Amino acid sequence: MVETKRWTVTDPVENTQVIKKAAVLLKEGQTVAFPTETVYGLGADATNESAVSGIFRAKGRPEDNPLIAHVATKSQLQKLVSHLPAVAEKLIDTFTPGPLTLVLPSNGTCATNVTAGLSTIGVRIPDHPVAQQLLKECNIPVAAPSANISGRPSPTTADHVWSDLNGKIACLVDGGPTGLGVESTVVDCTQELPIILRPGGVTREQLEVAVGTVMVDPALAGKEGQPKAPGMKYTHYAPEVPMWLVAGSSERIQNIVINERANGKKVGVMASSDTAQRLEADRIIPLGTSLNEVASGMYDALREFKTGDVDLILCETFPEAGIGQAIMNRLEKAATHFLKD
Repeated sequence: MVETKRWTVTDPVENTQVIKKAAVLLKEGQTVAFPTETVYGLGADATNESAVSGIFRAKGRPEDNPLIAHVATKSQLQKLVSHLPAVAEKLIDTFTPGPLTLVLPSNGTCATNVTAGLSTIGVRIPDHPVAQQLLKECNIPVAAPSANISGRPSPTTADHVWSDLNGKIACLVDGGPTGLGVESTVVDCTQELPIILRPGGVTREQLEVAVGTVMVDPALAGKEGQPKAPGMKYTHYAPEVPMWLVAGSSERIQNIVINERANGKKVGVMASSDTAQRLEADRIIPLGTSLNEVASGMYDALREFKTGDVDLILCETFPEAGIGQAIMNRLEKAATHFLKD
């Protein structure tokens, strides 16, 4: 058990002392949680194997899953890779800083437990003022998976991080709620065509406008083999109680609620605002009217359902266009059962 410092940053320019103190901790080999535009990350010096091991210990995560190295600029990114393919350069220029991670040939600068022993490395330039200032101040690549207990829903507020990791990490930089709410898109740029390994904040449609044909890894939801990107192995995003993903109409969802209540269960529901207003259950959390709102509120809703409040969560499915692909990828990983049409 360690004392976890919690420092609030209302403005990264005005709160430079907080940023400087957090940067010192990172350079000393400590673990620091900080906001990005997607979710909160748990960072450590990506060149320091011992420091990176602290991430795995805090999260309770196996070390056979690669981490993403975060940097502030394209020039810093180039120092971590053996070469930068033309397609990767185009994606960097178009989408970064932003919610995009590129898998590239590693030059060995980062520790082997960042790459999980692979010859490739995932690198990202986050678009969040706190993350940008912190990365510029420490001037080192920072390995940073989501700042949560492994398997739990990803953290989109500092309170989520505090709930999971207080006493396990050196510092939490509280920069308020994140914006996007789902993790970055991970694209493998080491093949002839770019391949999406994890859908996220940059959609396939957006990628293809920039660089043409983009493939999707057929093993996206699989658990076999050595993963090239986070989120491809093990259970992720699970709430405290079982969750069923339900395809179909609001009437189908309501019938399941009725049946499960008849079996003595308290039932919660996550659904779009339109669907939610047509349902009756023990607890209902509307996720919003647009897919962007669903993405932003999904992890918070998963954390809201606590053991004892409900026995079962039902969640409707969403169209897999645009950001919907990332939403459904996360919900399928969180679900204990998928009731398809």
